[in-house]
Amino acid sequence: MTMIDTSLLAQENTRSLNALKTDYDSLGERLDRQGIAIDEIKQKVSAYGVAIPSWGVGTGGTRFARFPGPGEPRGIFDKLEDCAVIQELTRATPSVSLHIPWDKAVPADLNAKARKLGLGFDAMNSNTFQDQPGQSHSYKFGSLSHTDTATRQQAIEHNLECIELGQAIGSNALTVWVGDGSNFPGQSNFTRQFERYLDSAKSIYAKLPDDWRLFTEHKIFEPAFYSTVVQDWGTNYLIAKELGDKAYCLVDLGHHAPNVNIEMIVARLVQFGKLGGFHFNDSKYGDDDLDTGSIDPYRLFLVFNELVDAELRGAPGFNPAHMLDQSHNVTDPIESLMVSAMEVQRAYAQALLVDRKALGDFQNNNDALSATTTLKAAFRTDVEPILAMARHENGGAIDPVSVYRASSYRQKVAELRPAVLNGGSGIV
Repeated sequence: MTMIDTSLLAQENTRSLNALKTDYDSLGERLDRQGIAIDEIKQKVSAYGVAIPSWGVGTGGTRFARFPGPGEPRGIFDKLEDCAVIQELTRATPSVSLHIPWDKAVPADLNAKARKLGLGFDAMNSNTFQDQPGQSHSYKFGSLSHTDTATRQQAIEHNLECIELGQAIGSNALTVWVGDGSNFPGQSNFTRQFERYLDSAKSIYAKLPDDWRLFTEHKIFEPAFYSTVVQDWGTNYLIAKELGDKAYCLVDLGHHAPNVNIEMIVARLVQFGKLGGFHFNDSKYGDDDLDTGSIDPYRLFLVFNELVDAELRGAPGFNPAHMLDQSHNVTDPIESLMVSAMEVQRAYAQALLVDRKALGDFQNNNDALSATTTLKAAFRTDVEPILAMARHENGGAIDPVSVYRASSYRQKVAELRPAVLNGGSGIV
């Protein structure tokens, strides 16, 4: 089953193919002079994939308002169809990460729909940062770290439910993010609060299947604005060490203070075997709502520079999960996710172009200028012909956004999916 007309895709690709071949051959000649085989880079890019967050295909919102878009998905099965569009056109997003209870459904139905669309399932995401209808205990003052035993147990059981559903649909990881913290000095005892969180996390970890991984995510602030229980990578690392070998740190690029050296955090977590994966996005001030690479593409490249370094030297236990995590308030979510997936691929391709031997020599000789210009040379290389050729050869679109718009997919689903008449408040 395809969501985009294959004849339209072929037609649109035909228009661009000759120009792409010219650009690809030209870049290949340039790279060949540097001793780089363009086809080898293309093969690695072709094999790379980043997971789509199910919630990302819906229109997001701010703390003050939400402006619904046409044809918004009504539930998980609509979401999967939108995710299939992204995969069909980019060939870079083969799996979907579900958020429970937002995406809760009969496992057999989820599997059948995913198979029909050619998708798989990535890490499961639990939700104990908001109350659900019929919930016995409120998370207003915390979940896994709540002072009330019954509330903590409720949050633990929800995470175990996520694992059970994940096992049934082929997932092998659980991502845990909590909004626990405090808004006023003195509101919480930092030490006892963290002890309660660790005890709860250990209860979840104890039920983790042997072939699963547990990812804990840190976030500098929000919704707790004075203190956050898992506020930075250091606390996150402590959690992973306390829990055990199957526990890892998840790095969300947006959840750091401005100017934090995220690529160095990545290097540290790789070095000590605790890098679990990523939520790719971008930010200007300290949250994760913006499209990947839209603000600081060089930082994204520098993160991938560390990842490629670890990949090429065979860092022990190196197997990070990659997922997008964004909120789309003023763009078509499908378009933003397609562009973001391609930006992640772009950073990977650029990092593969770094002259590692030269860089190592410059570092050993303390030649700072030559070292940094070596990185810049790779970053400034226009790798779009590699990305586009990889998409084309994998059956995707040379220009995904152009094909998507030509397909009128958004207009078509808007006719089938009831419009949301009024917006709501609340950040996503």
